[in-house]
Amino acid sequence: MKKAFFLVLFIAILAGINLTSYSQVLEGPPRDGVYDKTTITQVQPIPYPYLREADVIWTRRIWRVLDMREKMNQPFYFPEKPQNGWRSLVTILMDGLKEGTITAYSSESDQFLVPLTYKELMEKLNRSDSVKLPRPDNPDITFDTVIKVDFDPSNVKKLKIKEDVYFDRQRSVVEVRILGMCPVVDDIDKNTGEKRFEKNLFWVYFPECRNLFAKNELFNLKNGSAGRMTYDDVFMKRMFTSYVYKEENVYDRAINEYATGVDALLESEKAKNSLFDFEQNLWEY
Repeated sequence: MKKAFFLVLFIAILAGINLTSYSQVLEGPPRDGVYDKTTITQVQPIPYPYLREADVIWTRRIWRVLDMREKMNQPFYFPEKPQNGWRSLVTILMDGLKEGTITAYSSESDQFLVPLTYKELMEKLNRSDSVKLPRPDNPDITFDTVIKVDFDPSNVKKLKIKEDVYFDRQRSVVEVRILGMCPVVDDIDKNTGEKRFEKNLFWVYFPECRNLFAKNELFNLKNGSAGRMTYDDVFMKRMFTSYVYKEENVYDRAINEYATGVDALLESEKAKNSLFDFEQNLWEY
């Protein structure tokens, strides 16, 4: 009887040890911070106000370039590698495309006409370079080989933005609505190392990306993680700097097609100021 009692007690102790070990495994790593960040995962983007076609009495389409090397735009670029819950804008886009939550469209047109699958997109972004390498047994003899280079989001330093500016007479406001975004990379000559031209990678439809942006936190330069600022907040509040490279026109041409150097900068400022002047001229003081 005593043997049976001790046997049952021994089995219970072993079971308790296993349960304790299992519970410890489920607890996970220590919390990296002083509180659990749960609010950001529950954020929903603020819906657009209802807009009737009859209420839009003036509209203008604008294309901008957001340069992430500028100081105000650096939170879009950093961190280059995901850390502490933060990811760069292009990394978020690539992760969203991989998960299937957003759709990529061909860079040949900014009208979102040709959708691309993630496999098709990566075949386009990843490249193969042909290089000459010395033979291990005889370094004096070289052989041709192909090296596959995977796409690196940190190579994207510019972002093209397509947006509509309109006047809503129902609410008597001039508003801007972003329609699409396109990451841009520099095409570098592998022989000279010099920039040849800028290459558009793909377009994404901004309203489709808002849900993804609202659940990803942007590093707040003033309040750090306590700022609770998402990528959707930054775009909706226009908390970035950019310049106009194209304005809707009858010739459908960009500014650099008819102006260069200082003249192109002046044309860009002229387009930006015309939008500001239109809004100011709506009111009388």
